[in-house]
This record gives sequence, C-alpha cells and structure tokens, in this order.
Amino acid sequence: MKRREFIKDAALTAAGIALSPMIFEACSNPHKRMNILFIMSDDHAYQAISSYGSKLNVTPNIDKLAKEGVMFEESFVTNAICGPSRACILTGKYNHINGMIDNGTTFDGSQETFIKILRKNGYQTAIVGKWHLKSQPEGFDYWNILPGQGEYYNPDFIEMGNKKRVEGYVTDLITDFAINWMNHRDKSKPFCLMLHNKGPHRNWMPDEKHFDMYDNKELPLPETFYDDYKTRSEAARDQKMEVARDLNLDYDLKIPLNKKERQKFKDEKFDENSWKASYDRMSDKQKADWNKEYDSKKEKFEESSLHGKELAEWKYERYIKDYLECIASVDDNVGRVLNYLKKNNLDDNTIVVYTSDQGFYLGEHGWFDKRWMYEQSLRTPLIVKVPGVTHGSIDNNDMVLNIDYAPTFLDYAGVSVPADMQGRSFRKILEGNRPSDWRTAVYYHYFEYPAVHSVKRHYGIRTDRYKLIHFYYDIDAWELYDLQKDPNELNNLYDNPEYKSVIKDLKIQLQKLREQYKDTDEKKFLPKKNIKINHKGIGAKVTFVYPYASKYSGGNPNALFDGWIGPDKMYSNVDYSVYQGFEKNDMIANVDFGKELDMRNIKIGFLQHTESWIFLPEWVEVQYSNDKKNFTSLGKMNRKSSLKSTFIFKEYFDFKFEPIKARYLRIHAKNIGTCPPWHQAAGGRAWIFTDEVIIT
Repeated sequence: MKRREFIKDAALTAAGIALSPMIFEACSNPHKRMNILFIMSDDHAYQAISSYGSKLNVTPNIDKLAKEGVMFEESFVTNAICGPSRACILTGKYNHINGMIDNGTTFDGSQETFIKILRKNGYQTAIVGKWHLKSQPEGFDYWNILPGQGEYYNPDFIEMGNKKRVEGYVTDLITDFAINWMNHRDKSKPFCLMLHNKGPHRNWMPDEKHFDMYDNKELPLPETFYDDYKTRSEAARDQKMEVARDLNLDYDLKIPLNKKERQKFKDEKFDENSWKASYDRMSDKQKADWNKEYDSKKEKFEESSLHGKELAEWKYERYIKDYLECIASVDDNVGRVLNYLKKNNLDDNTIVVYTSDQGFYLGEHGWFDKRWMYEQSLRTPLIVKVPGVTHGSIDNNDMVLNIDYAPTFLDYAGVSVPADMQGRSFRKILEGNRPSDWRTAVYYHYFEYPAVHSVKRHYGIRTDRYKLIHFYYDIDAWELYDLQKDPNELNNLYDNPEYKSVIKDLKIQLQKLREQYKDTDEKKFLPKKNIKINHKGIGAKVTFVYPYASKYSGGNPNALFDGWIGPDKMYSNVDYSVYQGFEKNDMIANVDFGKELDMRNIKIGFLQHTESWIFLPEWVEVQYSNDKKNFTSLGKMNRKSSLKSTFIFKEYFDFKFEPIKARYLRIHAKNIGTCPPWHQAAGGRAWIFTDEVIIT
C-alpha cells in the first residue's frame, strides 16, 4: 500500500519504520510502569483520518497523536464486526477460540483477558463507553458502559451495574467520565483505561456544534461507488448494504416523512420506530436545534424529486456528512484527553493508542457498513504513542492484527504473555527492532450469516500483494485479488490461468494459517438446521386471540402443529422460520385437533434472544376441553430462566399429567409487554417467539 507522506520530520528506514536511538527508561524500569490509554472508536474508517490521507475531512487531534507516535498502515482485524473485534482485543485470540463469533453471541467473561492479568499485577483498570459484549464486564475496577449500541443523545449508561440516563451528547459524556475516573483513581498505581466511543456508528447523529460543518461542501464520490461486481462471486451482489438501496430515509438519512409524504417515496426504505426512539430521547431544546438544522434538508429533498444516479449520490452526500460530523466530535474529544494527560504530567508515562473496532465503507463499492475481507473493512486505523519511541513514524510494512494488542500491553507492563494468546507483542516493531520472523500474511474469518446485511460467511489470507477469499456455507466461491495491480479489488483473478501457481501457493499458506490458529473445522459454527419431528398434534387447527406478526409467521397459520422445531442449542443468528412471533401481546391460542386425542404430555418451546427484544413469557397455562365451552386447567408454569440472560436459548414449558382425552386446547403465554428498565430498549415492545407445541 502506498505510504502517506504527511509527517514532515518522519525519518523512515527501508523497513518502513524509523529506528530509535532512545532508551526506553520508563518501560524497562520495573518500578515505573507505563499507564495505558486505549481509545477506540466504532466504525471509524482509516479513509476518514487526515493523517491516513483522507480526502474528506481533517482530524487535527488524531493527527497530533500520529505525529507523536507510530502510525500503522498495515493494521488489520480478524473479523470485521463490532462485538467479535472487541473480544479479540481483550483475549488476544481469534473468535473461534474466544467464542464470540458474531454479534449474536455473548462474550464469556470468565475467560482470561489482558485486563484481568493487568489487574492481578497491580494495575487499576477501567472501561468507559461502548462495551457491546452483552455479558457484564469482568476484570475492571470501574466500568461505565452503554447498553447495547448506545444512543447519541441523552444516552443511558450502566455504571457498575446501575443504569441511568445522562443528559448530553454521547462522545462528550464518555470523555467526561473517562477524565473523571482518571482524576479520582489511586495515583500510586499504573492504570489501564479503555475509552470506547460510540461514534461514528450508525445512525450517525452529529452534535449541535458540528451540524453545518459540511453544508456548503460537495464531497468527492468514491472511485468505485458504481461498482457492478461483475467479476466477483454472487456474495458481492447478494449483500444488503448499498448506499443507494439499503439506507433508511428516516433513521439513517434524517428525512422522516408522514404517511402522505411517503407515497411520493414509496420505493424507499424506512425505519420509523428506530428513528422515533432516537429522536424522542432529545430534550425540547435539543429537538428545536435539530429541527432547525434538519427541516431545511428535508424540504430541499422533497422539492428536488431526485431519481436514479442523482438520488444515489444525494444519499451518499447525506450519509457521509453526518458520519464525518460524528468523527469531528470524536476528534475534539481525543484532543481533550491528550490535553488532560499533558496538563496532569501523564504525557511522558502513558502509552496512548487510537484505533477503531474495524474499518468501514464510505461509499466504496457503493457500500456502507463493514464485515467483508475487502480492504476498507479489513484494515483499521492504528496509531500508537509510546513515550521514548521515535515521533512521527509511519510503518507501512508490518502486518499488525487486533489480537496483537493484548500481548503488546502485557509486554509493556512487564507481565508474561500467556502461551495460549494467539497474537504477538509488536513492542519491538514500535521500538524499531522488527523481529525477523514477523508475520508476512494475515488470516481472516467472518461468521455472521444469515444475518443483517447478508454478507456471506468467508475466510481468507492477505499477503503484501495478494488476497485470497473463500465464501462458504450456502455458496462455494473463491476470489483472488492482485493488490499491487488492482488496489480497488475490482478484478477477481481466481479463474485466470496466469495466477494458477499463485493460487496454489496461497492455498498452502492459508491452510497453514488455519492449522496454526486451530480453525480448520468449517462446519463447527454453522447455523443448526430446523428439525422435523412426529407427534400426535400435527395438523391441528389454530386460531389466535391476538394475531402473530406477519413477518414472523412460522411459515404457515398452523406452524405450532406442523412438526417443525428449531434446534435446542444455538450459537447465534436464529432461523426464525419455524417461530411465530407476537409483539407486546400475549400468545393465546385456541386449538382444535378435529377429534379427541389421548395425551399425557404437552411440551411448548419459547425463545429468548434479548438482543432482538425476544423474551420468555412470564408464565404459560394450558387448558383442555371436549365441548369447547368448559375448560379444565392442566397447570400453569412460570419461566425458569432469567430474563437478563444474554445468551440465545430455547426453554421448554413441559406439562406432564395423568392421561386424558381432549379435542380442544387453550394455550396462554403471558408476554412481559415491554422491555424491562435494564434493557437497551427499555419501554419498547417485547416479543414472544413460540416454537412447536409437541403432543404425546
């Protein structure tokens, strides 16, 4: 990749990093251990940092950090999605080892993390901001986190288990809390603070002081915005993350329309509930300021009557400007933290890291979001300032992974790195002494499919010149890119006979990496298939007091008695095709078998998936009758599991009784109604998802 020549005084060696003659006194002295400040933003693309050569924006404070540290251009993630990336950073291990393969799973907090190790070795530890691992943080002396994705305006925070709403803008608040913790920490100990921003994650709501930052600027369209994917596999065509097609007009682009106005834009996507939830969090003053800025944008849009390419390019401009304005707030707050360190004499004894949980698409290939092994999401910004290390260095050769952060921090803390960590410390690289056996290729594996955005499962290898990707599960396709000749990754060369030997060599290297990282079982984390069973109730006719959601119909009106059940054990990404979903209402089913049945057991499955607002019922009651008038109860069972469980699982309400004959059943499952106060969507409509009713 071409080196950015932005730092005037950078002296680079042939290896791509300047050698430092300085002695690392603070690091080598065991009595003066370095503090660690790890700043990570969410979805901050390297293309939107001016020290990385951005053509879109300027980030003076992040650039200042780059001028004082080392900027890596060959920095990558192992799985380009929020939760899994965070799990890799904490554990120093790939997701198939740490267990958090995608955003649908829950991080097992009982496993070893670098934070726990630092704490055991005398460090104070804290995390402030976005957590997004579902389980409660472990190993931290202090934590104050956003539930789920968090909100931009007046967000909720969970401070040491106590949830409260805080007025203000999320990026400012996270920095406030971080600085407050540093002010009140035990100053006799070194600290490790993880400062995790929400911004610039979707839905990109800027703060008031940056509202009009780009109003009079026309930003350049990415070179590959109109990519037609013609040389690639169907994976690139089947996704649902195109700026022109898949952004919501209200939630993403801030153009809420009433029903009458929507008729004019009936082909556009909307997410009214999500937008309303975000907007309604604002105070009256915040709403007034927001409306003053965004109503004019809405009026111009409605008057313009855009179509085709003009509409697509308007969407890009609308999206990218909000995104960049969110980054402006991030950059401002990076400056606040750097100034705090300097003012409090921490500047010379604190390692400062700036990164993102992965890269992001800013219209390249026509996309937003991340996930792919293509360059814009595989690469992530990484800037590391270590006091005593050469200032203003650009490392454009050494491949660093997010699993390397944990061993690097432990190395600087003077603590042994556990043998089972798969990453490597890059301390020697920072100090200008690159190990001769440093990696020459990186391994990547993405698991989250079927799921939002429909990016298919894939794994692959990237070297300094080539990238080989294998898409699998419901597809078997390979793609090869020559990054030297085709940096935009437009020409898939897998079927080009001239690259036959290159492909053979890359496949050998890929297999070695899969063996090295213990990821050779392609089927291990595949979604479990639904199961066909036989029982007495199949074919029963059902009517509901409250209708099920048409989107979650279970495939047919009698889905509760069609013989199909979902798997009992799930990793994530549930196949909802066998479930019937009920939003806020109870599930009350009146069942007619058509004749009397002998029965002694009724077993009903319900799903819990709190990330998707799906909760177990409070209780389930079953009644039977032979005349459809007089019903006798077979019992009422309360749920066994906690609603707070963040794992995805199915619980059976298993009614066993003395043998009876019955033609009619009435099944009543009590919905909790609204999401509980501790939930990220507190007050939102809760769902019941019901599986097969099994009669034996």
